[in-house]
Amino acid sequence: MKGAIRWVSPVLLAGSFLLSTNAALAANSPTRDVVQEESNRTLVVNFYDSFFNKHQVQEAATVVAQDYIQHNPEVPDGKAPFVGYFSGYFKENPQSRARIVRSATDGDLVYLHVHSTNGKADRGQAVIDIFRVQDGKIVEHWDVIQAVPEQAANSNTMF
Repeated sequence: MKGAIRWVSPVLLAGSFLLSTNAALAANSPTRDVVQEESNRTLVVNFYDSFFNKHQVQEAATVVAQDYIQHNPEVPDGKAPFVGYFSGYFKENPQSRARIVRSATDGDLVYLHVHSTNGKADRGQAVIDIFRVQDGKIVEHWDVIQAVPEQAANSNTMF
């Protein structure tokens, strides 16, 4: 049948397109440096424990860049303002603790899933902290914070 048009499933066409697109993206993606990512994760986890659990603010902040960029709207940019903010916070909230539940990396980013509390009676907050590390320094931070409710619509925990 010369010149006949054959019917091809739209699902098959879409799947072929996605496979070829993903293959092209994978071929152009940089190789992950797992050793560097683990070094970044260790740096952030150690910083986090010293800073948010032991409240050793000055000592822990040695790994924070001077021009630290902060995306939490309640905390100022820069290392000195960041340290000053939390020095005051921990003075007023000495029972404040942040338990890292899990961590992950992707390139220069380190992700922490945290249960943050302010005393034993506090249900706390579920926190996702994202840190960007460059040349052995924490240079940028984002977070998403959600209160742990008294009752949930399901039986799953937030951690």
